Amino acid sequence: MQVAEWLETEIMNGHFESDQKVYSQYQLAEMYTINPATAAKGLNLLVEANILYKKRGLGMFVSENAREMIRNKRKNETLRSLVYELVLEAGRLQISEGELIEMIREAREKGEQL
Repeated sequence: MQVAEWLETEIMNGHFESDQKVYSQYQLAEMYTINPATAAKGLNLLVEANILYKKRGLGMFVSENAREMIRNKRKNETLRSLVYELVLEAGRLQISEGELIEMIREAREKGEQL
């Protein structure tokens, strides 16, 4: 999972473009000091999600719409889950919707300054 998430982030940050070859399972295994089979699992997760595609004998490449697919996946899975947990915690702490929205605005402003 970590290998797949790292590659997704690299694609989102523009370090890999559409149709560009990504690291091999052996390169990833060396980078992360993990078993090549484990690295291959991370790559295969991205193939199953159509973020990468295989060219027999050549390696794995970034799909044409990879960035958009990753963005949608992270928005619909990760971000929605985080927002849900945030709202639950705000309720437990009796924080008003207005106060929560203000906290989000402040966090966004800080993030934009980085």
